Amino acid sequence: MRVAIYCGSKMGRNSIYAEKAIELGKFLAIHGVGVVYGGSIVGLMGKVADEVLAHGGEVIGVMPTFMQWKEVTHQGLSELVFVDTMYERKAKMGELADAFIALPGGAGTMDEFFDVLTLSQVGQHSKAVCLYNINSYYDFLQAHLQHTVDEGFMLKSQQRKIGVVGSPEELLLFINQFDK
Repeated sequence: MRVAIYCGSKMGRNSIYAEKAIELGKFLAIHGVGVVYGGSIVGLMGKVADEVLAHGGEVIGVMPTFMQWKEVTHQGLSELVFVDTMYERKAKMGELADAFIALPGGAGTMDEFFDVLTLSQVGQHSKAVCLYNINSYYDFLQAHLQHTVDEGFMLKSQQRKIGVVGSPEELLLFINQFDK
């Protein structure tokens, strides 16, 4: 099994984000879960990748060729795939992954999360989509998603398909129990 991880190319202001990214990377590797991610060595992305690799796990990076100059490309990955566009990056990650999880991050992370959520809603995949709610990072997003349900713009059944987890154990449990 492989999980696509969407997260920041920055560390964030609170050290707990890096600590939890490292914890997740180790947990995934120990449990034989491979990682597909953006291919960078910096930020939370780099922390997860380094930890998975340090524990003998598989890490596949997917990076647009134009970004290899703006981000520091991780050279020690199991595999590094270059694509031409951000759209191709998301599609390739989706193709390689069996589930999706968003750790804290910025606009890119949100774009990737909402892309796979939307594809799930329109029946383009039936894979688990999760938010790793480190340090209550996604509380406001959860409230917004509830608001979209309350206002009739999202079905409650779709909202229930979003796993909001607080630990690596909860993540794996959600993925394994997810009705594919």
